[in-house]
Amino acid sequence: MRLHIIGICGTFMGSLALLARELGHQVSGSDTNVYPPMSTQLEEAGITLMEGYRAENLADEPELVIVGNALSRGNPEVEALLNSGLPYTSGAQWLAEHVLPGRQVIAVAGTHGKTTTASLLAWLLESAGLTPGFLIGGVPRNFGVSARLGNHESPFIVEADEYDTAFFDKRSKFVHYRPQIAVMNNLEFDHADIFPDLAAIERQFHHLVRTVPSQGCLLVADQQPALARVLKMGAWSPVEHFGTLENSEWQLRLERADGSRFQVLHIGENGEEDAVVEWTLTGEHNARNALAALAAASRCGVNLARACAALSRFQTPRRRQEVIGEVDGVQVIDDFAHHPTAIAATLKGLRAATTKGRLLAVIEPRSNTMRLGALRARLNDSVVDADAVFWFQPAGLDWSMEALVAEQGERAELFGDIDALVQAVVTQASPLDRIVVMSNGGFEGVHQRLLSALSAKEQAE
Repeated sequence: MRLHIIGICGTFMGSLALLARELGHQVSGSDTNVYPPMSTQLEEAGITLMEGYRAENLADEPELVIVGNALSRGNPEVEALLNSGLPYTSGAQWLAEHVLPGRQVIAVAGTHGKTTTASLLAWLLESAGLTPGFLIGGVPRNFGVSARLGNHESPFIVEADEYDTAFFDKRSKFVHYRPQIAVMNNLEFDHADIFPDLAAIERQFHHLVRTVPSQGCLLVADQQPALARVLKMGAWSPVEHFGTLENSEWQLRLERADGSRFQVLHIGENGEEDAVVEWTLTGEHNARNALAALAAASRCGVNLARACAALSRFQTPRRRQEVIGEVDGVQVIDDFAHHPTAIAATLKGLRAATTKGRLLAVIEPRSNTMRLGALRARLNDSVVDADAVFWFQPAGLDWSMEALVAEQGERAELFGDIDALVQAVVTQASPLDRIVVMSNGGFEGVHQRLLSALSAKEQAE
């Protein structure tokens, strides 16, 4: 079948395109502002990419058009699609109808940590000799692709996003997946462009809970008031909690402050079992992500000790505390953090692991929630662990960042020009410093610009 995907370079839609290609479909797609790593893996898969949204992209009349949730009425390609009478569907519905039937589906949901947790789970199952399928909103470096079908007899892991499905289907994407196991990592207010308040998101999470069968399982993070409220609306499946509380079925105890070594305790029907994880990731938030993945893997029959040992060989997904390069002892790290909680967690973990040198944060608040300013009051507290903060104000931000940055004193600067930002960071950077770049977009290629400028500085000295 000839499929065309509008909005193909989004993390979800790009992954969907890979699955469609693997199923043997001929796939094309259109998007704007295409950038790696998604554009790279699509081109390597033989998928035709079209720059921009135009009526001409549909000229060859594909047999089915899959519409990304970033597209809305008024988009020229969307309007051409509706006028053409061509059949169309959403990405989540296509996945539910063409990939998930007959599979043991594991949905990984939550405001933060979905990509890392889903990648961890895929790696644990792979290490145990299974061949899981997965669709992940990033590129797990242990696999090199963001999606694959895997073995039909093995579980399929899907990063379960609460964002809406399409312009014609305003339900959260995850209600389509009908998982046997649902992991719920956390729940905070986000996506201010589509949700009026946290209660509205909680209702969507409860829709997910309603789809899990009574013979399935809900794996729910402890110390998450919003998730507790979701469960109070009703739960018809066994519930296991994970976190740091003594009454949770899955518990972690940090043995190092930076989260690079921790103990796992599982209290199950057959008694207690424990194991130790020692790995390269940092931060308690990543330890909790690992705990969630271990709990889900256990439900699939994976031995706990074996799974914990496998974590030492786990590589972070692309753009999750990913070391892009190092010049003259200065590390440049890329991270997808864009919500205040995620920014704070990333910096806290890196701060604990940075025993020498300074931690320099370079941040672009470009998500829809940030653009609307819904959580701007929390941004000051999110960067307390950084020695210096370089803020970039992207075009289209609905509020001025000047007052925010002024409140942070001399350690914070605001830039509207990317070259000026790069120059300021490189001027301050010294050997043993770590520069962490945080954005959910391409950030005008600032990572490579920083490395190039650092190299030029080193050669000039």
